[in-house]
Amino acid sequence: MQHYSYLDLASIPEGQTAADAFAATVDLARAAERAGFHRYWLAEHHNMPGIASAATAVLIGHVAGQTRTMRIGAGGIMLPNHSPLTVAEQFGTLATLYPNRIDLGLGRAPGTDMVTARALRRHMEPEDTFPQDVQELIGYFGDAAGPVQAIPGTGTHVPVWILGSSLFGAQLAAWLGLPYAFASHFAPTHLDEALEVYRRSFRPSDRLAKPHVMIAVGVCAAATDAEATYLRSSQLLAFARLRTGQPGKLPRPTHDLDGIPAPILAQAKYALSCSAVGSPATVRHELAALMARYRPDEIMITGMMHDHAARVRSLEIAADVLADLVTPAAAA
Repeated sequence: MQHYSYLDLASIPEGQTAADAFAATVDLARAAERAGFHRYWLAEHHNMPGIASAATAVLIGHVAGQTRTMRIGAGGIMLPNHSPLTVAEQFGTLATLYPNRIDLGLGRAPGTDMVTARALRRHMEPEDTFPQDVQELIGYFGDAAGPVQAIPGTGTHVPVWILGSSLFGAQLAAWLGLPYAFASHFAPTHLDEALEVYRRSFRPSDRLAKPHVMIAVGVCAAATDAEATYLRSSQLLAFARLRTGQPGKLPRPTHDLDGIPAPILAQAKYALSCSAVGSPATVRHELAALMARYRPDEIMITGMMHDHAARVRSLEIAADVLADLVTPAAAA
């Protein structure tokens, strides 16, 4: 494994505001930079009361301005919500302001419900143009000057990733010769097959010579297994409420999950099963097992906790573990 990184949704805990979430994101990003994380990504979601990263490019710029060396990026931008030119201009601007620090991960899903998706797009096209849109977007970052240019954007060569949780993204990333990040932190079902398809089908490109895989893992680390399990209950509750049509701010943790219907709780636990939860020793064991099974080039961790100090501590514990798992050659 070459690097470890962090995915943040700028979650809004119960009793707090979006402004609080932004302040926490900046503090967490600075902690991640001190702890040696390579990337810090933010994700696009809309019409979700518990997530403040809707204007993703704006927040990326804010975080980049409050950090110094760590790569900051999108994990990701939901491309069907935007024109490729608009995204190219946004990320070309970011890359110009923060040279060699900006990443662009692209997703094919809307990142919201269909009513909100219509409000975002206004005129929804029936056909799937994601592959063509990705290629158009990459073209705007190149050196060639076409009739339409992204200014800023042209010549910035912003690194583009394909994000996915199915075989479609794996096949597209392989065909285009792009790095691939799998959303295993909430959708692990097709992880094994997708990585196999991507690695087997990869075609070298001028952007990438060989396959490069990143997997996402939910991490909740604390002094003891019991404390970590308690802190993680917030995420299980949030997932269950979303599944039952009751989205809201990130719930406070609880020792009692009996109020969640058993089938919904089972769904939540399965969806979040690509994870490492517990004491430093437990997290080390579980992360090492995941890395041995999937052999990722990078790992990106994430973890939604109601208490900000606990989330920072979880990040620091994870960094201590992951630093030991980075291969000596890559670390050099």
